[in-house]
Amino acid sequence: MNEKSIDASFIRSFDEDGFLIVRSVLDEGSIKILREELETAIEEDLIARPETFDAGMVHNCMFRGKEMARLLNHAALNAYAKSLLSEHCIVYAYQSSSLFPGSGNYGSRIHVDCPRFIEGYVSNIGVIFPLDDFTEQNGATFYLPKSHLRPSLPGEDEFFENAQRIPARKGDMIVFNARLVHAAGENLTDKVRHSLTINLCRPYMRQRFDFARMISKETLDVLNDDGKRMIGMNVRMPSSLEEFYLPSDQRPYKPGQE
Repeated sequence: MNEKSIDASFIRSFDEDGFLIVRSVLDEGSIKILREELETAIEEDLIARPETFDAGMVHNCMFRGKEMARLLNHAALNAYAKSLLSEHCIVYAYQSSSLFPGSGNYGSRIHVDCPRFIEGYVSNIGVIFPLDDFTEQNGATFYLPKSHLRPSLPGEDEFFENAQRIPARKGDMIVFNARLVHAAGENLTDKVRHSLTINLCRPYMRQRFDFARMISKETLDVLNDDGKRMIGMNVRMPSSLEEFYLPSDQRPYKPGQE
């Protein structure tokens, strides 16, 4: 898949409604491995840091499993991100969003994933990969239609009186303007509902973590050129004049990252 194969109706949906859903992006085999990696990471984090305000959320998922790292290589993710945001876009944050039985999570507050409002300009997009079906019973995301076009957040009453739900299936890909006002629901079932979420930004913006410095060679080896770009390998700052004066093909900051 490439940018030219994306139907124009998807672009209109994104521009007008603030989000779109691409169906059946992940196969059952990939979903199974992603769930296993995520559940292992959640267990490890709850043991290591049980009292955090976002307990149950895994940060920097690309470093917690090879399949979660390979997700950054995915052709559909890259095609839509390049088309809707920037050819050189990078990961701002990559984390999980799980709703455990009988509860919401940190994402259940009314919020946006980008603090900046710049009229007519998209600085960030969000991507959600449901690893379980999103239903009203298990907390399908609430969103306020067209709220990405307004500079301020609505009050709680306005939001829930007018909000709609995003009914996605496991394996789908939800892409949304990070200014879209949304909130995770409450899981009223007896089974956990998992998803992976990636916030992408323009290449000149700072990432939440210094991913290029954090990444191991083992993880780097599973990434293709798009995955390496996503992680920020093309926008590393020179750490010396020697690096600054390297030939352009050897510099850590590649030319043309706009």
